Amino acid sequence: MKFLHAMVRVKDLDASLDFYINKLGLIETKRSEYPDGKFTLVYLATEIGAPEVELTYNWDSAEEYPTGRSFGHLAFQVDDIYQLCQKLQDEGVVINRPPRCGYMAFIKSPDGISIELLQKGGALPVQSPWAEMENIGTW
Repeated sequence: MKFLHAMVRVKDLDASLDFYINKLGLIETKRSEYPDGKFTLVYLATEIGAPEVELTYNWDSAEEYPTGRSFGHLAFQVDDIYQLCQKLQDEGVVINRPPRCGYMAFIKSPDGISIELLQKGGALPVQSPWAEMENIGTW
């Protein structure tokens, strides 16, 4: 068995692509338009062949997509958690759970999907100002 992808529904495809591609650094691996069904599927990954995040965009939908408690989060391993969190914060992304421990942080997508960031190779040395930052909102 091979894990293929996780799917999330998005309200604003452009905002979601900006978040996942421009801010997190994922790449678009495939896109399919379905005019009869009035939806678009966009697949994103860290690299070709890696497990993907499937963004499902339903055209002209007024439906709200509340996040259920049964869904936890998406997780990505990162090369430098402090550097990435600073970049994200500079781009207006709220760091909901700062990387106080040098290992783990949480942010949210434009649609409220929790994203866990985990430091590759174990925790970095604890560093200010991250060590002193409080949680913001939920994650």
